[in-house]
Amino acid sequence: MTDCIKNYLLNQKVQLFQSTHKYKTSSDAVLLASMVHKLKKGAKILDVGSGTGSVSLCLAYRFPDADITGFEIQDELVEVSNMSAEVNQFKNLKYICYDINNKKPPYSFCSFDCVITNPPYLTSGTKSPNISKAIAHGGENITLKEWLAFCIKMLKPFGELYLIDKAEKTDEILSVLYQKTGNITILPVYSKQGQKAKRVIIRAQKDSKAGVNILPPLVIHNENGHTYQADQILRGGKSYFEIDFSKT
Repeated sequence: MTDCIKNYLLNQKVQLFQSTHKYKTSSDAVLLASMVHKLKKGAKILDVGSGTGSVSLCLAYRFPDADITGFEIQDELVEVSNMSAEVNQFKNLKYICYDINNKKPPYSFCSFDCVITNPPYLTSGTKSPNISKAIAHGGENITLKEWLAFCIKMLKPFGELYLIDKAEKTDEILSVLYQKTGNITILPVYSKQGQKAKRVIIRAQKDSKAGVNILPPLVIHNENGHTYQADQILRGGKSYFEIDFSKT
């Protein structure tokens, strides 16, 4: 077993084990999970490229009645993520070692009500010297189009896809989603007020023909640290749709 350290998410509401030398989580995971607002009881959720498990751990905390599975290519991260699920007593959450380049997934296509993912986003020219980070960020053996196509295939008809990526990839993402999804919602995420958006969080519905909605932006930092809105998500564990935008 690899050496681990214990961290926390959502103001210590969720315990998180992380390998001392593997890819570490970031606030992107909590922000992505916050986009999921309402789910039917017993909803089946798939976290594609689950990494340290942060996204699905947040979802397991917020949706104890959901059935959540994580697919992750790195077996050590799978082992550590399952440790996190166990220590939090999340009986509704499990992680499986799986390479989505394989033709046959451990579940049949069209199996999930919700698929959530933080796709690889770096190019080969910016490869990390840390092997685990390079695998998590590199995406050298699969394109973004292929990654998203797999996610969409795993959705049931009219299921929902949630993803976070660099803001400059919005056009590339939408070009893929328009072929198979609709009812697309875009949340621009800004590090500070007045700067360009660094991330986008996108929700799309398989088989829908509805149009695109753009949500009020989420700003993460101000002169005192986190904004009130970001703090409600990162520490309070709220959905984006539950936070109060009238406060500063």
